[in-house]
Amino acid sequence: MISTAPIIYILIFVAVVVIVEGIYLTVFGKSISLNNRLSRRLTLLEKNANREQVLEQLRKEMNQHLNSKNIPLYSVLAKKAQRANIAFSPKQLIGIMGIVSVLAFLMLTVMTSAALSVRIILGIVMGIGGVYHWVHRKEKKRIMLLEEQLPDSIELMVRSLRVGHPFSTAIGIVAKEIPDPLGTEFGVIADEAAYGRDIPESLKAFAERMDSQDLRFLAVAVAIQQQSGGNLAEILEGLARVVRARFKLFRRVKAITAEAKWSGMFLSGFPIFALLMILVIKPDYYDGVRDTPAFIPAALFVVVFLTINIIFMKVMTNIKV
Repeated sequence: MISTAPIIYILIFVAVVVIVEGIYLTVFGKSISLNNRLSRRLTLLEKNANREQVLEQLRKEMNQHLNSKNIPLYSVLAKKAQRANIAFSPKQLIGIMGIVSVLAFLMLTVMTSAALSVRIILGIVMGIGGVYHWVHRKEKKRIMLLEEQLPDSIELMVRSLRVGHPFSTAIGIVAKEIPDPLGTEFGVIADEAAYGRDIPESLKAFAERMDSQDLRFLAVAVAIQQQSGGNLAEILEGLARVVRARFKLFRRVKAITAEAKWSGMFLSGFPIFALLMILVIKPDYYDGVRDTPAFIPAALFVVVFLTINIIFMKVMTNIKV
């Protein structure tokens, strides 16, 4: 007899992640997607010509998650949601966790015969875990795109400075020519400069929010030039070379360590995969020992050591440059 319950659980979790993405795109539209050629800021300006209102909305979205990190348990998600620039407010994100948890519970009720307590626990785990996984994927994709765009954006600023544009105009050109995530970020910096905020201060705030060393280099370079003078185009040209070289180095290290990382993922995931396959192919495999006193302690022992194995594999394959 073959049990399909483990496969159903995995499919429900995938469905939860897809539902969250669907809600996100439905509420905020296609402009929120990083695959869109037109930045979110420019899309909002097309719908609402009031530059001040658009700036206020974008700044609220950019800072709302870290401002709410004191909410119990939300601090685990706050930094990731901040770096991913999730437009949902913290309360909305928590509400979505509740909604998808209920949907997961209903799908478990319809598609499985698990006990009520099991369905409730799995529904909550899938709801919270699904949202966390979705935010993590958004953060990872956004950081990757930002790292790729930054050298080209700095070089575009260099070309703008060399034809005689002031630095604030160069920032505005990057905001128009570069898609998200940097398009909207530099657009906000340009708007803040238009309303009187110091550009190095805005760049520093952006760097700290994204926790990016390359952005910190840019903020420091601009701040030093404003204080002591010098040719900003030459400074930024050198910075672009450094950032591009760092990016290439990181990619090279990633390629060199890919085998070790995949080996670690395989060794960590294979016991879980084997367990799922046993439960699918032969659900009664553990019936002979399930009711013995040693079963639960032995199961907990295996879970603890498997968790330790995953942590150690993660540490061993996490190469810092």
